[in-house]
Amino acid sequence: MKSPYVFTPGPTMVRENVLLARAEKFTNPDLDLNFYDYYKETCEKIGSILGTKSDVRILSGEGILGLESACASLTEPLDNVLIIDNGIFGEGFKDFVTLYGGIPTIYKSDRQKEIDIDDLEKFLKDNHDFKYATVVHCDTPSGVLNDIKRICPLLKKYGILTVVDSVAAMVGETINVDEWQIDIALGGSQKAFSAPPGLTIVSISEDAYKCMNNRKSPIVGFYCNLTIWRDYYEKKWFPYTMPISDIYGLRVATENILDEGLEKVHDRHRKIADATRKALEEYGFNLYLKSGYSSTVTVVEPPKGIEVNKLIKQMREKYNVLIAGSFGYLENKVIRIGHMGENAKLEHISYVLNAMELALDDLGYSNNKSIINEFNKYIKE
Repeated sequence: MKSPYVFTPGPTMVRENVLLARAEKFTNPDLDLNFYDYYKETCEKIGSILGTKSDVRILSGEGILGLESACASLTEPLDNVLIIDNGIFGEGFKDFVTLYGGIPTIYKSDRQKEIDIDDLEKFLKDNHDFKYATVVHCDTPSGVLNDIKRICPLLKKYGILTVVDSVAAMVGETINVDEWQIDIALGGSQKAFSAPPGLTIVSISEDAYKCMNNRKSPIVGFYCNLTIWRDYYEKKWFPYTMPISDIYGLRVATENILDEGLEKVHDRHRKIADATRKALEEYGFNLYLKSGYSSTVTVVEPPKGIEVNKLIKQMREKYNVLIAGSFGYLENKVIRIGHMGENAKLEHISYVLNAMELALDDLGYSNNKSIINEFNKYIKE
């Protein structure tokens, strides 16, 4: 089977040097003391990307493991937890909170916009008895980007711990964990890091550790217990056998980012995203969001007369390009293009936009403009 040209909001394309790293001969990660140094150094490199001196850990499991681990480690029965919801994944945190006995309070907001900071502050003035709050940096199904730089300090002002799902934003968007007072930041290898799926990235603040260590009841379970990682390096003991080949790949993917330079990476994502949105809008697509656009994913409604699933199918079957629809309340309503990590490069996005124009023509949609020409016009601005 020929692998498609993947342009979904994760997993993303993976550079060859990352794939080759995963093919390297590996050691026994539990017994080889050199691997503890390698793992620690890899975590520190990721920490420099996240802007944190706090502990960073790489967990064996896709990004959802991080979301559940944060809730499992912080939540005790009857704890009040604030769920900041302006998207499917934002709302989804309530399931993990409930699973571990917490009481979720949902703060709902317009799902076509970023969280309004002034409205959130008005809510918090009268409602701030929460152990921690969850917020999604980029809610992937809609592409909405929330201003965690302002949200997290506001929550901490009221003594609320902050848990941020940055899986779809990390690397593609700026994040400064320490400066922005993020207690637990969560990422995944398969998004803008551009490594294969299978690893969670988590940073853990001292305030978060203090909360976990002062629990009245033990953390339920083992695999989702973040405290088991606290002294792994000093003890030379991993909680479980590490997926060493995956970590080799993530290390090289991280070095690719650092070699390019973080500011250049962010700028590349921003320019690609902006030009993609403008070009599609010029060609007859409607942007789903009213504001709060992410640099890692574009979400659009197709031109009039074009069905989402038919366009996705045409691109996959005739042009071997894989883009995504969405799910939940957005199922069969929008198209999602993931321009994150390796995907956020001119040669790649140009290929996809050209295939989209051809597929639209196949389906009977014509326009006197060209998506590629419009993209090239805006990318030069």
